[in-house]
Amino acid sequence: MFDLGSVFKFPPEVWRFATAFFLSGDKLELIMDPYFAYQNLKGLEMANTKFSRKEDLLWYLMTVGGFIITLMRLYSGYWGGFYLKGLIMAMCYTAVQDKRGQKSNFFFFQVPAQSVPYCMLVWSMLLNPGVIPLEVSGILAAHLHDFLTRLWPEFGLGPNLLPTPGFISKLVQTPRFMKRDYGTAVRPKDSASGSSTGASTGPVLPDSWKTRGTGHRLG
Repeated sequence: MFDLGSVFKFPPEVWRFATAFFLSGDKLELIMDPYFAYQNLKGLEMANTKFSRKEDLLWYLMTVGGFIITLMRLYSGYWGGFYLKGLIMAMCYTAVQDKRGQKSNFFFFQVPAQSVPYCMLVWSMLLNPGVIPLEVSGILAAHLHDFLTRLWPEFGLGPNLLPTPGFISKLVQTPRFMKRDYGTAVRPKDSASGSSTGASTGPVLPDSWKTRGTGHRLG
């Protein structure tokens, strides 16, 4: 769990910034929280144009997580140090911003896509009302991120106030040279951009096969 005293002691337990988002509740929450986390994270990674690069999604999780921790530290009524529900709500809020006017499934019901976060609030109100402040902080954190990265540049004609740092890109970049027990694997450079890619840059067939014709698909 997140504990401010443990983070700022020596040696600092900095891993608590991440592990506080890995812990869930008990009983039904132990099943539903990982399910909601998987569904919303999948929606952001696979279907959201805002995160065209994986480093953008990683930076989103880091910044929104920091916002949630800050908001909950300012809220004196919350004593816990587990923030997974807030992050789930933030991801859900961000995922439905591009689905306005569409329908989404909430369990066995079809609801307007933009209302899914508030349906989750009602669900939590019935099962565990104590987490409502945490989930509200997730909505506020996601809206703050959306304002700083999308709304302000588009409508305020200002810069992106939360650009993805370069070190995040280097952190997730696949290395060109990979040492192995049986040799070294080298990723070829893309001739257009000069970056390393996984695609082959040369012909697939040997030169001696080029005189055999274009070939035909069988079946």
